[in-house]
Amino acid sequence: MDNQEQKHQRRPRYKGTHPKAYKDKYKELQPEKYAETVEKVIQKGSTPAGMHRSICVKEILEFLQITPGQTGLDATLGFGGHTLEMLKCLDSKGHLYATDVDSIELPRTQKRLASLGYGSDILTIKQMNFSAIDQIALESGPLNFVLADLGVSSMQIDNPERGFSFKSEGPLDLRLNPEKGISAADRLKTISQDELEGMLVENADEPNAAAIADAIISQRNKGISISTTTQLQKIINDTLQSIPGCNSKDAIKKSCQRCFQALRIDVNDEFEVLYEFLEKLPAALAEGGRIAILSFHSGEDRLVKKSFQRFFREGVYREIAPGPIRPSAEECSTNGRARSAKLRWAVKA
Repeated sequence: MDNQEQKHQRRPRYKGTHPKAYKDKYKELQPEKYAETVEKVIQKGSTPAGMHRSICVKEILEFLQITPGQTGLDATLGFGGHTLEMLKCLDSKGHLYATDVDSIELPRTQKRLASLGYGSDILTIKQMNFSAIDQIALESGPLNFVLADLGVSSMQIDNPERGFSFKSEGPLDLRLNPEKGISAADRLKTISQDELEGMLVENADEPNAAAIADAIISQRNKGISISTTTQLQKIINDTLQSIPGCNSKDAIKKSCQRCFQALRIDVNDEFEVLYEFLEKLPAALAEGGRIAILSFHSGEDRLVKKSFQRFFREGVYREIAPGPIRPSAEECSTNGRARSAKLRWAVKA
């Protein structure tokens, strides 16, 4: 019968106050519709699915000293949390540029900010790598302030389809822009054992790099494809179970985190991109321009520290942070992802 009435499909039941599966968290994924649920998740110290909680906002704004009429850059747009606070400081006077490579999240953030009244008159968003800061400066002129939050956004980590975490089954991808480059799974198909071991050491200081690299290559030599997050996690887990002192649950978890970090840095060329950004940064800044960089692991922090110190010695920067600024104990207690953050800053001469 052509016009027979379609049977009503009930919406899936929301599984508890905080469902485990990403796809089941439909309330958190619609914060504009379920604000009360989102607030409850935040109050528990968790980050709602599909969202990101910006870190060191107070400390960053205190340093940048943004005033109406200035021109600035948010080099890593992400969810737009820092961006929104900087726009508020501009008070509709001046201009903020923002860049990000993520082809999935950037349009969502742009739409979200536009719905809050921040259109092209005050905000210019470009899908590009922040290493091209020189191209931004050609359009914007000298920048009064720049922020680069080097962390991976929570909405990237939590979505199993992006492959950033071993907590859920998903494709072993790890690309910040899934439309470019090769996935981590494809990288593991061709990398040599020595190169893999070196990557794990250089990108993540993994103490069991040799054993893990050997296990991964052994699996590959047997014709076993490592294409999912949980497959890689299982190889690391099985390898470390036989190593005395490394086989505790906590030690294995940390090794998994370091290995995923190392692969992510590799497939996105993160160190090379950061180095290029740091080299071009002084020329993009106005006299007295301020730069704040938030990093989340030792490799990034070393690059930022050395760059700031070198340009300070050369007189390019008139002042740099004497040491890293860490998130407050209160922030760390309410947002566990803040614990590893380090903020460094510099002021151009």
